Order: sequence, then structure tokens, then C-alpha cells
Amino acid sequence: MLYAILCYHNEDVVMSWSREEDDAVLAKRRSVQKELVDTDRMGPAIRLMPTSAATTIRASGSEQLVLDGPFAETKEQLLGFYVVDCENLEEVVDFAKRMKEGESVTFEIRPVQIFEKGNLPEREASTK
Repeated sequence: MLYAILCYHNEDVVMSWSREEDDAVLAKRRSVQKELVDTDRMGPAIRLMPTSAATTIRASGSEQLVLDGPFAETKEQLLGFYVVDCENLEEVVDFAKRMKEGESVTFEIRPVQIFEKGNLPEREASTK
């Protein structure tokens, strides 16, 4: 079954990390992800750009408003997500716990269905 592991954290804290701190967090997570990568069960890992780059579309009566920035002001922001293929909830919870070890990040796990596969070509990953 496919699951999304949504990553929430204080964006200001994460954006203040040095390149070395960020690389260390990602390296630790990659070591945990290796077992799923090796068995072709690790989907994309997505990092969202900062909320300052967000655009929100919202209805105001019959009008569609396009607004700069995020819709909600929260203490933690959705910073990205992982897509994984695990046998059951217990397996994905164990995987997420191991990725989270030693971090103050919040992970939310949700089962997912592919609505439409899409046809985007492979692209190089952008970095922080």
C-alpha cells in the first residue's frame, strides 16, 4: 500500500540550518531509506519551497482571489513529504520513527491512492 509521510517543522528553524546541518539530516534519513530504495519501495522525496514562495487561490463569493503566501499562519509548516510502499501501517510507522529519530520534526502518515499517474519527465533535484 502506498503511504505519504508528511513532514512538518518550523520553517524558520529549518531554513536557518547550515548546509552541513541540512546535509547531515538528509544523510541520516537516506541511510534509513536505503532498505526501501533497495527493494524498489521508496517513491519520491519532495521538499517544498518556503511558504514565502507560496501562492494561494481562494474563493471570495463568485470571484477567485490569487494571493501571495500561504493561507494559514501556523507554528509548523508542511515542508515536504515522502511516498513509500509498505505492507501495512505498522511497517510505515516503524520506518517513519527510524527516520525521525533524534529530530524534532513531526511526521503525519496517510494512505494514498494514485489519482492520475501523470507524465512528467524526470528532472534534476533542486537544492536548498
